[in-house]
Amino acid sequence: MPKLFRDAFAGQEFAGLYAYPLFKFSAVEACDHTFMTRLSASLDGLDMFSDEQDDLAAVILEGSHALSFDPEGRITLPAELIQHATLKDEVLFVGRGGRMQMWHPEHYEQHRRDALTRAKTRGATLRLNPDGGGTP
Repeated sequence: MPKLFRDAFAGQEFAGLYAYPLFKFSAVEACDHTFMTRLSASLDGLDMFSDEQDDLAAVILEGSHALSFDPEGRITLPAELIQHATLKDEVLFVGRGGRMQMWHPEHYEQHRRDALTRAKTRGATLRLNPDGGGTP
């Protein structure tokens, strides 16, 4: 795992990350303990026993893996996550603020091109947070 990404997980109570399959794409998303807690609380905010809550809990919480860093800062992805993201010899790490994603490089390039096309088609805009807070 690249040092830049490892450093983002430093200083937390759990020396590792939580990884789960992205349900919209063939990729793996990872976050720290604090973000996983936020995800769990957000799922608790959905209607109990609703299909939406059940489906998202199954994909995110039940599909997540707590992965510890070894002394060299490496993690080992479980086979099910490798298979979901069709990872082979190379992994592309993509920062997403408080999260990161792991992609097969060719799949990410297609995803990025498709996202650019969708954003242009919709005329997407972004309102910046006035206090400048948040994680890059």
